[in-house]
Amino acid sequence: MKEDSRTNAFSTFGGVFTPCVLTILGVIMFLRFGYVVGQAGLFATLIIVLGSKLITTLTTLSLSAIATNTRVEGGGAYFLISRSLGPEFGGAIGLVFFAAQALSVAMYVIGFTEALTAILPGEIPPTLIATLTNLTVAVCVWVGAGWTIKIQFVILACVVVSLGSFFTGTVARFDPHLIAENWSTGFTADESFWTIFALFFPAVTGIMAGANMSGDLRDPARSIPRGTIAAIIVTMLVYGAMAIFLAGSATGTDLIENNLIVGEVSAFPVLITLGVFAATLSSALGSMMGAPRILQSLAKDRVFHSLTPFGESRDGEPRKAILATALIAQIGIVAADLNTIAPLITMAFLVTYGLLNLATFYESITKNPSYRPQFLYCNWLTSLCGAVGCAIVMLLIDWRWALVASCLVGALHYYLTRANLDTDWGDINSGLLFERTRRNLLKLEDSLYHPKNWRPFVLALSGTGFSRPHLVVFASWLTRETGMMLLGQVIAGEFEDRSERLSNQESILHSLVKEQQLVAFPAVVIASDYTAGVQALVQCQGLGRVRPNVVLMGCPLSSDRMKIFCRLLRNLEGLDRSVVVLRQTEEPSGEAIAPAGTVDVWWRGRTNGELMVLLAHLMLSHDAWRGRQLRLLRVVQSESAIDEVKSHLDGLLRNARISGKTKVVVSENAPTAIQTTSRDAAFVYLGLATPDEEEDSQFLSRIETLVGDLPRVAFVRSAGGVKLES
Repeated sequence: MKEDSRTNAFSTFGGVFTPCVLTILGVIMFLRFGYVVGQAGLFATLIIVLGSKLITTLTTLSLSAIATNTRVEGGGAYFLISRSLGPEFGGAIGLVFFAAQALSVAMYVIGFTEALTAILPGEIPPTLIATLTNLTVAVCVWVGAGWTIKIQFVILACVVVSLGSFFTGTVARFDPHLIAENWSTGFTADESFWTIFALFFPAVTGIMAGANMSGDLRDPARSIPRGTIAAIIVTMLVYGAMAIFLAGSATGTDLIENNLIVGEVSAFPVLITLGVFAATLSSALGSMMGAPRILQSLAKDRVFHSLTPFGESRDGEPRKAILATALIAQIGIVAADLNTIAPLITMAFLVTYGLLNLATFYESITKNPSYRPQFLYCNWLTSLCGAVGCAIVMLLIDWRWALVASCLVGALHYYLTRANLDTDWGDINSGLLFERTRRNLLKLEDSLYHPKNWRPFVLALSGTGFSRPHLVVFASWLTRETGMMLLGQVIAGEFEDRSERLSNQESILHSLVKEQQLVAFPAVVIASDYTAGVQALVQCQGLGRVRPNVVLMGCPLSSDRMKIFCRLLRNLEGLDRSVVVLRQTEEPSGEAIAPAGTVDVWWRGRTNGELMVLLAHLMLSHDAWRGRQLRLLRVVQSESAIDEVKSHLDGLLRNARISGKTKVVVSENAPTAIQTTSRDAAFVYLGLATPDEEEDSQFLSRIETLVGDLPRVAFVRSAGGVKLES
């Protein structure tokens, strides 16, 4: 009950507006903004301020849209991105954003140290001061967020008083001639517009300070948009006014060389010192509060298993994550200075903002019914502009660091993709795939069919739980590289009695597909009898032009079943579907292991032959069959026909651009010739003619006479639509 009384306690002003304002009006404003004005000049400085605010405003619109579309928990930007773009992007950006927030603590602590060192007597090592400051900030946050938020109200008052002192002093010193002198740029040798932009941009990245506290807000969906937008407007006015009054109160040389120029032009410099201390400490406190909550949210989601211990909390405070943040900040304090850390943080924040905008863009264009933000001032165009703006600014600031940041996020995303994360929240990926599939299906429906685009979409009647594994393996050999496979099952009976079994069988097939890593979809129907069920599967499966074009069945071994089978063949011919009947006398070893030998196709004309050759070629494209040889064979009764027939077969393969050998066999007994020639073949393809009704009783004996004891034979009856030359 104690945790519940603390959680979700902060209002818009205390939980969002104040942390955002204090993070934005921080160390850069007091210790580096004069340098920015001196280097860039007043005009370019205003452009930098407006450009930075434009990017953060567009990002805030996206942030507000997502925040009002979902129940926001802890983790800020990580939580919002992961719930939109998925755990892979969320985890990648969450780790980078956490590191950036932790380094922000170092940046603010270093700024505080610079100001304090300037007024302290003696030679106290700056690293010692910064270390003690970092420890103090960590202890404050360790005590609890509620206490820290209360401190920030006092700090906000100090910042307001110090700004009053600044504007009072600069009004008295204001000189229009200095404005004219400082209007244009005055870059020194190592600086440019984009290096100054990179130095200033971290000053406006505090828009996430409120979102990072999302799990502690009373009403995140209301507080995040209102508090963040209000903070952006107020701080933009402050920075714009400060730029004008700094340019009118000091020379360009003083602005560049004196980091404490803001205090020297103020009415009461001691109040500026107070403001520096207050702003830098408050910004450090804000980052020290936000970063651990990002890490805690990452750990709770178990995105990185090694981070799981940081998900623990006592009284709702992420204490282990606070220690990790303080440690990273200390490394930044020891290893770098303010001018070095700022551009690194800039890249990390720009990547985060870019992905946040991208998430909202994708949510908008996929027209996902679940995307119903209450914040109405964001659409796909504003989100796209925000994402593109972030990318362009990253490249213009420093393309090398932009590449490093992007590659780091990409590497983390790749790692998490390979980890096959199992999350219990939905993301935009399925919606994006659905929208893309929907559009492609509509385009495909309107396009003209051409034989060169024929691909196998095999409906394999695999039975209950793969009771016919040889059909599944054979279908996978044909479709894994270029086609699609449906695993069909017919449950005989009435729907009222079998509906529960239907659901169970679909689950079983889904599990088996996943276990055996098949590229397949289950298809189960309830029908009064087997024939009606197969006909229902053939007619109803698929969508538009994407529907099964090949029905794969096992060959019956009894006369009674053969009668049902022959009737089904005639029905499938009426439905204009190709049929492959697989007669196999042994169970396959698996998809990855193919039997030794050639793949023989016995040609009797184009009616079935073109489909047989294409299926044999597709089989040989599978990894398990690589290196095996295709043989195109034909039986003739006279030796005088050998040359002409062989030339014809060679031309067929050549025109079809399929490698293989041809052979003409002279025999008056075709079954004997087939069995003798193909006795060592791995697979044999033969044409199939649909029997007339009066031939049903003799059909089984005809098949057995034709193939004898050949172990693996596929009978093919083509419904057309295939041309080898295409």
